[in-house]
Amino acid sequence: MSTAEKLEERYTYTDYARWSENESWELVDGIAYAMAAPSRIHQEIVFELGRQIGNYLQGKSCRGYVAPFDVRLPRQGEADDKVDTVVQPDLTVICDRSKLDDKGCRGAPDWIVEVLSPATTLKDMHTKTRLYEQHGVCEYWIVHPTERWVMVYTLDEAGKYSRPSVYGMDEPLALQVLPDLSIDWAFVEQI
Repeated sequence: MSTAEKLEERYTYTDYARWSENESWELVDGIAYAMAAPSRIHQEIVFELGRQIGNYLQGKSCRGYVAPFDVRLPRQGEADDKVDTVVQPDLTVICDRSKLDDKGCRGAPDWIVEVLSPATTLKDMHTKTRLYEQHGVCEYWIVHPTERWVMVYTLDEAGKYSRPSVYGMDEPLALQVLPDLSIDWAFVEQI
């Protein structure tokens, strides 16, 4: 199927699981979005963040993953074959191990990081922000690699994202969901 054909229909995880492993896709509310290969800078940032997060998580119950890693976001309790939203965040941390299975994660991760690419900026900043809020992702970071800022969304007591905070990469940035972890952005200057 061509990209245009896929975008005209609604799909579920069953369809998604049958597509070629040579293609990268995400499903949001049944709509398929093609994913392009990320840039070198994007990958360097993801790699370093993954290293820092992985070092922090050693010996802890939470687990961290880098893309490609499927996160299935069911609307309610529907079976996987009916799930119509499957995303592959750049970085994901899940503390509730009951959400993990051999396919990836089923349910909202505690923390998601998306590193912006020109092809994904609108989807990451609008579509995914709404999606992650709707499904209860506690903390969502959007990293702008060239402008060197991080936008942080956190769920409030009502289960809504409050106004995002924006931080420069000139000093370490702490998380709310893992308060002992601070991301050191010094590596960005060397990219």
